[in-house]
Amino acid sequence: MITMIFRRILFLVIFSVCAVTSNAQATTTIKATIDKNKILIGEPLLLTIEAGLSPEAIKFFTAFDSIQHFEILDKPTLDTTNKDGASFLRAIYKLTSFDSGHWVIPSFSLSKKIKTDTIPVDVVFSDFNPEQEYHDIKDIIEVKEKEEKKNWMGYAVAGTILMLLLIYFLLRKKKAPAQIAPVASLNAYEEAMQQLSRLQNENLAGKAYHTKLVDIFRLYVLKKKNILSLQKTTNDLVVQLKPTVNSTEVYNQIQQALRLSDYVKFAKYIPSDEDNQAAFNAIKNTIEHIEQL
Repeated sequence: MITMIFRRILFLVIFSVCAVTSNAQATTTIKATIDKNKILIGEPLLLTIEAGLSPEAIKFFTAFDSIQHFEILDKPTLDTTNKDGASFLRAIYKLTSFDSGHWVIPSFSLSKKIKTDTIPVDVVFSDFNPEQEYHDIKDIIEVKEKEEKKNWMGYAVAGTILMLLLIYFLLRKKKAPAQIAPVASLNAYEEAMQQLSRLQNENLAGKAYHTKLVDIFRLYVLKKKNILSLQKTTNDLVVQLKPTVNSTEVYNQIQQALRLSDYVKFAKYIPSDEDNQAAFNAIKNTIEHIEQL
């Protein structure tokens, strides 16, 4: 919808400018610039197109309605001025990209000889430093508007009550503790296999199924390989699994399973029963592969 509105606005502006300057003999020029050549996935960037238009330029101009690997986020900001018999158009577009890689904004042309240079843009994930210390996820800390005044008398009363209660319970006749049957502890592999078996019988679907499936794998990797997998993004986890999984086939399967689960959890994909089974098999096979090394 935005690209269609942009195309109509751009054609109307250029048509109007050419109509006003039909008798001008100014030189036709066009220039394109961006405010940054490297962005994170989903980060906006500004594309600015500046054109000096003569009446002859309009018949060579071809408007674009999309740019491969990029999305137009909003309506363009347009500004026109007249100077020395020529009309100048300045348009600013807000773009972003959700495809990581090295992409190129193509050339915009008014004629075969009058066109802009292509512009390279790198779309990347957040920088990852494997040597950086990991930090646990912390709960939200509530900030009080005003610091409460300390009530020392209240603390003293509360401390006295707690001490009296402690003496009371210590003086009471203690009952013999109930005998608790020892529970056999499971190793990381046995626990993971047991949880996978339970998952198959729980009849979960969609986001709930894939969330629990990936949590089982992350917990196994944490216990077995001491990789802080619970705090990592999928891409970071895949990078650290590379030295651990020495089979290309198994490594490709676990990559696909983890990324599929991300798409399902963020409501970008509705999996079929075959997708669920493939993800389950990939998780199980990877755990068995790591266990055998």
